[in-house]
Amino acid sequence: MLIAIWELVYKTNVETIKIWNANVIPSPISVFLLIVRLFKTKTLIYAILSSMRRLVIGYLISIVIGFFIGFLMIRFKYIEENFGSLILGLQTLPNLAWVPFAILWFGYSESTIIFVIVIGSIFSISLAVDLGIKNINPIYLKAAKTMGAKGYKLHLNVIVPAALPNLLSGLKEGWSFAWRGLISGEMLVSATGLGQILSKGKDASNMSLVVAVMVIILSLGLIIDKFVFGHIEKSIRYRWGLM
Repeated sequence: MLIAIWELVYKTNVETIKIWNANVIPSPISVFLLIVRLFKTKTLIYAILSSMRRLVIGYLISIVIGFFIGFLMIRFKYIEENFGSLILGLQTLPNLAWVPFAILWFGYSESTIIFVIVIGSIFSISLAVDLGIKNINPIYLKAAKTMGAKGYKLHLNVIVPAALPNLLSGLKEGWSFAWRGLISGEMLVSATGLGQILSKGKDASNMSLVVAVMVIILSLGLIIDKFVFGHIEKSIRYRWGLM
């Protein structure tokens, strides 16, 4: 239905009323044909593989650092009281704001893109760890301590599983920030990737190419959410008796 509305808007405004030109809004048919052509020439395949490699590397690094910072905030009250607001403020900064710093520090290299991905994700993950552990029902901790759980066993068997719903929300949010960082970095730095193709479309005023890349990014996001985060979320809900 959305595609039909899109086609109707295109036909009405571009071909019938003629108040827009084709560069303002492309037709879904032209976008679909362009996606097919990009796949046939393998341009889109190489771009997706290149972008996903950077995205996975940066996201995994942000998970490690984000969890480390989050546990430090829980473990040491001083860190949370003095740096909690700063971390919250840094999380609100757009990924694009970090690109000039990354270029000055790392130059026009792969490290620049990965840095932007990491710096855009770690703070949301850190806050999710902090809030997730804080919001655990105290009765779980009391019961576990009564039965002798302490140290890493308490964290591994009680605290982390109890905090998983909030942690998953933070991981999903971090994933979305990672995507934004990836595209921002690739548009300014990379010679390959989806962001670079998006930048080419902008420079050439090729709206069909811009929309085609947007459709690919949206599709990849939906696929990953469905088969990765959706599967994890379903397992957690099943474990907690919510299904």
